[in-house]
Amino acid sequence: MTKPLAAYGALIFDLDGTLIDSAPDIAAAVNAYLRSRGWPEQETAFVERFIGNGPRRLLFDMLVELGLPSDDDTIRAAHEAYLAHYGEAPARLTKFYSHVREDLSALKRAGFRLGICTNKPHALTLRILDLLGIAPWFDAVLGADAVPACKPDPGHLLAVAQRMRLADGDWAYVGDTAVDQATAVAANAPFFVVPWGGGELVATAPERRLTRLLDLMAYRPVQQAI
Repeated sequence: MTKPLAAYGALIFDLDGTLIDSAPDIAAAVNAYLRSRGWPEQETAFVERFIGNGPRRLLFDMLVELGLPSDDDTIRAAHEAYLAHYGEAPARLTKFYSHVREDLSALKRAGFRLGICTNKPHALTLRILDLLGIAPWFDAVLGADAVPACKPDPGHLLAVAQRMRLADGDWAYVGDTAVDQATAVAANAPFFVVPWGGGELVATAPERRLTRLLDLMAYRPVQQAI
C-alpha cells in the first residue's frame, strides 16, 4: 500500500460481508420463512444480494424482486419469522473470511481499539460474536436496533465512536458495501473497503482498498509500533 496520510488509534468494522461470511445462515433463515409460506426457496447467492440494510429491508427488497407479497403485514410477519429462525442457529454455517480472525487478533495486539457498527439486530450480533469467540476483542458494538436510525445514517457509526470515546480523526471505518461507504462519508470518517463480501463493487481510491485486514497495520500511530 502507499504511505499512509494519517494514523488511527481505533478501527470500527461492519460485520456481515466484512468480518464474517454469514450469508449461508441468513439464507437458511430466509428459506425457512419461504417454506412456511409455500414459496420457492432461494440460493444463497441470490439472498446475499440484499444483505447490508438490515433484515427488514432485505426481506422487503427480496420479496419485491420475486414478485411476492410485500405489504406491511407480510413484511412484519416475515421479519418476526426470520429472526426466530435465525436465532435458532445464528452461526451454524457462518465463517470468517480468509485471515480475518488472525488479522483482527494481530490488530488488537498491536494496540488498535476495535468496534463494530452493523445493521444486524443488536442482540443477535452480540450472540454471534460470542459464539465465534471474538466478543471480548471489541470495545463497543451497536446493532441496528440499538440506535435511533441505522446505517446509512451517520449517527449509527458516530454512536459507536462516541461509546468508544474516540476523538475526530483518530479512527476509520472498514466495510464492504456502498452503504458502509456512504455512512463513513456522511460521518466524515475515513473508509477502507475489503476485497471480499461486496467489496469488489465499491468504487474507492486504490489506497483505500485493502487486500486483507493486516494492511491496516500500516496506519498505526508511531507509539503503537511493535
